[in-house]
Amino acid sequence: MTPNEIARLQDYLRRTFDNSKIFVDPPVKKGATIEVRIADEFIGVLHRDEDEGEVSYSFQMSILEEDLPPLSAVQQQPRKPK
Repeated sequence: MTPNEIARLQDYLRRTFDNSKIFVDPPVKKGATIEVRIADEFIGVLHRDEDEGEVSYSFQMSILEEDLPPLSAVQQQPRKPK
């Protein structure tokens, strides 16, 4: 990805998730993975796909089970109206 694409993707993610602490890091070397983080915490990777002249990007985020809150904490939270 070009530096321009990386900057545009970072801006898009920050606006979409309303979080200015999201960073899209340029790869260390050409062809390496594009990493996404919030502050200093790695959260996922971005991939670029080009098919028949159309470009799209996918964001893959892995969530470790050990990072999830206990079920009892989730069940006690009231649901927000849609």
